[in-house]
Amino acid sequence: MDVTSFTIEDAATALHTGRIGAEEYARTLLDRAAQFASLNAFILIEPDRVIAQAREADARKGRGGSLRPLHGVPLAIKDNLDTEGMETTGGTPGLRGNVPARNAPVVQRLVDAGAVVFGKANMHELAFGITTNNRAFGPARNPWDPERIAGGSSGGTGVAVSARIVPGGIGSDTGGSVRVPAALCGIVGLRPTVGLWSQSGIVPISHTRDTAGPMTRSVRDCALLHRVVMDSRVPVPAAAPLRGVRLGVPRADFWADLESETQRLCEGVLEALRAEGAVLVEADIADVMRLEGASGFPIALYETVVDLNAYLREHGLPMDFAALAAKCESPDVAGLLQGLASGGAIPEAVYRRAMEVERPALQETYRQYFAKQRVDAVIFPTTPLPAAKIGEDDTVMLNGRAVPTFPTFIRNSSPGSVAGIPGLSLPVGLTSARLPVGIELDGPAGSDDRLLALGQAIEALVAPMSAAC
Repeated sequence: MDVTSFTIEDAATALHTGRIGAEEYARTLLDRAAQFASLNAFILIEPDRVIAQAREADARKGRGGSLRPLHGVPLAIKDNLDTEGMETTGGTPGLRGNVPARNAPVVQRLVDAGAVVFGKANMHELAFGITTNNRAFGPARNPWDPERIAGGSSGGTGVAVSARIVPGGIGSDTGGSVRVPAALCGIVGLRPTVGLWSQSGIVPISHTRDTAGPMTRSVRDCALLHRVVMDSRVPVPAAAPLRGVRLGVPRADFWADLESETQRLCEGVLEALRAEGAVLVEADIADVMRLEGASGFPIALYETVVDLNAYLREHGLPMDFAALAAKCESPDVAGLLQGLASGGAIPEAVYRRAMEVERPALQETYRQYFAKQRVDAVIFPTTPLPAAKIGEDDTVMLNGRAVPTFPTFIRNSSPGSVAGIPGLSLPVGLTSARLPVGIELDGPAGSDDRLLALGQAIEALVAPMSAAC
């Protein structure tokens, strides 16, 4: 029995029925974490703490206590979510020694459901990037090709799940930080509708844009973690029938200038959907990229100063935003945040316009699109290309041209993030170089369960991917 291949559902069933004990399972995954330590999925694992949690799960079962949904299931937690008694660094040296007194509410919901906190996953420094090429803690390495990026900023969680070190984990997403690593590592990632998951106890970028989200190896597992965090006793939604489902295909902005194999694999999904009776509505989303550009960064870069200062105060840490920025080591993050701290802050008037004019217009654009086109979701490649090489932080080659790395990888995931709507990325296959490609569904605000049901149906159309390692 290869327990490293367990999904969350598989693991929970085996642990509930006694096919395997929680301590045995935890020790096997700790051994696997040691075997693949070179992938640098984790900033911190405390094996004694993991074993203690697993033993408590076994003791609970031995006492005949009622077993909770995630009884004994180890999960990776991105290192910007507070964990009680366990260092939370946000991937930056300035937060070394930050040991929260309590779990973030998201983490607490998982623990209350019986999950084992396996470790704190590597991430792009302070979540400000999509490579997880972290100068302070080292790069997270893609299990499909360790010379390539895992994506970011939740790259460590993506690696840990893809490499079968854990069956699932939690990331956070401001502009694509769950979905980009999910796509590049060949797993599933959900960005919930903003506000559904608590933002408390998470090292922030932007309260308007941030949300934590699940990362797993199946859509059903994503749905299970979503239900747990939402504290819902409603069953995980079943796969939706695809016949008659209407999906928007916004060609002009989201399907343009794709790497050739990304295009081939994603077009193959559209063909399979047509064969199942889905209705593909070729219609663009009006003015979407301009509105995202006018609102996304002004909101994030204004709020990060306010929100990080608030986090530092709430945790009793002896520094402010400027002091934290001064300790950043990754060049891209240090340059950006130190610039904000030394006179380059976003003017309040620019922020107010983004919040009061451009973002509402972007949200209205999406509302009108879903209503007018009568579509359940839009569908598009999660990223325009597969994983770049580690070190290609500034530019990457796309269709024979050097293009900027960061905006290229978040091009498709960012607009929905700014609008606050949910997005689900799922793997659709491998390129000839055996690099994963993901496809994304974005839906109206609050349609998370519908996206998960559609995602399960689409997942069933795609040939299962082999293991990365």
